[in-house]
Amino acid sequence: MNILAIDIGTTTGWARCSRDGKVAGGSEKFAPKRLEAAGQRWLKFRAFLAEQRLQAGDIHAIYYEDVKQHAGTLAAHVYGGFLAMLEMWCAANNVPLRPVGVGVVKKHWTGKGNADKDAMIATARAKGFAPIDSNHADALAILSLARSIELQPVVEKPMPF
Repeated sequence: MNILAIDIGTTTGWARCSRDGKVAGGSEKFAPKRLEAAGQRWLKFRAFLAEQRLQAGDIHAIYYEDVKQHAGTLAAHVYGGFLAMLEMWCAANNVPLRPVGVGVVKKHWTGKGNADKDAMIATARAKGFAPIDSNHADALAILSLARSIELQPVVEKPMPF
């Protein structure tokens, strides 16, 4: 199963796992450059998603960090824009989109639901990765959680009558 995990924002961390278990990842900046229209960030993000699909051959699910609190109004607006673009792209490409809570990701990765950026990076390094920044480390954590969710066997429970 090809999974893309992303920590969405102006600097988006990403990690992708292919069916054979190989992990690729990094960090992409979508801030508009000087003299570019503000809408360029959304066009760049859409192109990034298309490139991820092309590189993977196909994407079977996208997991993202579902942020409920933001540092400020601008951060909330930008996050909302990225999320809207992600939802639209997934709907247009029939890719399931799965949110995971910030605390859930941190607890899964570090054992502590309120781990800071340094702890997320340190855990990534301890697991053998070389994260570019905290965004990339967060994406690796999201990917790890996504893989544990996707690989869980389905257990059928009898219906109570």
